[in-house]
Amino acid sequence: MAQRLATEYVNAKLQLTIDEMSQFVRFFDDQQLELQVLVLDNGNQEMVLEDVAEREEVRLTFERQQDRYVCVLSCRLVHPKLTNAMRKAVAAFRGDAVVNRIYSHYTMIYHYTNGNVRRILESTDSGTRVVFEYKDTIGQLERVYRSRLIEREIEIVQNAINELLDLRNQANDPVQIADIDDRLQKQTRKLFVLEA
Repeated sequence: MAQRLATEYVNAKLQLTIDEMSQFVRFFDDQQLELQVLVLDNGNQEMVLEDVAEREEVRLTFERQQDRYVCVLSCRLVHPKLTNAMRKAVAAFRGDAVVNRIYSHYTMIYHYTNGNVRRILESTDSGTRVVFEYKDTIGQLERVYRSRLIEREIEIVQNAINELLDLRNQANDPVQIADIDDRLQKQTRKLFVLEA
């Protein structure tokens, strides 16, 4: 198996509530990493995570934005303890990130959205290929089902319009014609909305 040389986080983004911020601190305590939390001006916080044995650290600056703490991070990690802790944190706290796992002859590029891997690419000197891509099959089926429902509803409205036109052609009474015209107008508006 290939030896990973480094892991790069490119514009990783975490957005935490006040409660999640406390959970985030406890999470890193559980990972057996040294953790320092510094409270900065305006309620911002800076966390220094350190793998003391390997002398590797990462700084996370969380800016206070209304009721959330937002951290945008780019860093390069080499040792597995801190690398695994960051991977788990992105997943557990629903982060967005592009993560490059660098090996000697290739790089695996993971795209995280809301804590889930949505795409994996393999990049080599000869090019890039898709290894995995999340497909929302259930969502696609739901959209197809809804579009068919709309098509069915359009068909029903068109049939109603045709029947009203037939009635109008047969009607002689001006009051009845006015009523049919009013109903036709409502059905054509409905048809216009459905087709839009």
